[in-house]
Amino acid sequence: MQLKNLGIAMVIIGIVMMAYTGFNYVTTEKVVDFGPIQVNKEVNHPINWSPIVGIVLAVGGIVLIVTNKKTT
Repeated sequence: MQLKNLGIAMVIIGIVMMAYTGFNYVTTEKVVDFGPIQVNKEVNHPINWSPIVGIVLAVGGIVLIVTNKKTT
C-alpha cells in the first residue's frame, strides 16, 4: 500500500512538473544603508527544470503502481 501511495504522488508531481517548468521567487537586498537613508533592491531568482524530469517521475510512479498491483 505504501508503494502505491508513493507511485500516485510521483505521478501527480510529475504531471505538475511537466505543466509548470519552473517558478520565480523574489528577495530584497539592501544596496545602500547610510544612516536614515536605505535603498533596497528586489532580485528575481528563477528556478527552472526540464519537462523530462516530470516525465521520468510520472513514468516511475506508474511503474511503482503497476508493480505493486502484481505483487499483492
